Amino acid sequence: MSHITHTISPMTLIAGPCVIEDEGLVMEIATELKRQLAGLPVQLFFKASFDKANRSSIEGFRGPGMVEGLKILGKVKEKLGLPILTDIHSVDQAEAVAKEVDFLQVPAFLCRQTDLIVAVTEAALKWNRKVNVKKGQFLAPWDAKNIVDKVRAIEAKHTGPHKKVDLHLTERGVSFGYNSLVVDMVSFQTMQKFGVPTIYDATHSIQMPGAGPGGKTTGGKREYLEVLTRAAFAAGADGLFMECHPRPALAKSDGPNAFYLEHVGEFIKQILEFRRLAQSFPKLLPEARA
Repeated sequence: MSHITHTISPMTLIAGPCVIEDEGLVMEIATELKRQLAGLPVQLFFKASFDKANRSSIEGFRGPGMVEGLKILGKVKEKLGLPILTDIHSVDQAEAVAKEVDFLQVPAFLCRQTDLIVAVTEAALKWNRKVNVKKGQFLAPWDAKNIVDKVRAIEAKHTGPHKKVDLHLTERGVSFGYNSLVVDMVSFQTMQKFGVPTIYDATHSIQMPGAGPGGKTTGGKREYLEVLTRAAFAAGADGLFMECHPRPALAKSDGPNAFYLEHVGEFIKQILEFRRLAQSFPKLLPEARA
């Protein structure tokens, strides 16, 4: 697959553990990701959360908090030269996080929180950061246009039409009954019409919310991760989000749907081939007219 680097443009890849468990684990994962992905046409953003504010149970591990978490992520950036993505959950976190990370993420459950979208957009404009908003499990892909409209309105208010936030939307599955999610493959094409790149969240899309022991943790169906990711890129996804762990069975958050760290590089090579093939076919049907 050595020809990959000459045939397609770099793919956005957001990868790392669900939560910052400790500095050692973060550095282990980041170092291995950098090694496995070396030479591939991939723009890697290392992802880890400093606080998992939406755990199923109050007993769930949440992470080290913002101050300590940003210090650990800063070491990844300093020692390995990797750009960083992390999520925020409240307006007061936006400025502090934007100072340190390259990619600000709004979690799916908070994608309709206008004040949070405003704060993230303003911080991204100030510090020249990217923004990723995960489309909520409760939201139709065409309704994600309201998210884009909010961001563009804040841009126009502060800078006029000439400076825009590098905004991405992420598909992470839609609620289908209880404890199950499905991925609507037309979501990528629908959201791309809003003028933004679309990311496929390979690991949260296979979650089974509340399906862990006693209903206190999230379950997952890792066996479907590969086929759904291939389908997403056949459907036109621009980038990939995936959580990975060297020991998923011991992960403190989202272990059942985390991808095995040791296989990330080989999997990304496969996905790059699917992406290249999908992009190589001409479109036969014209765009639907209103």
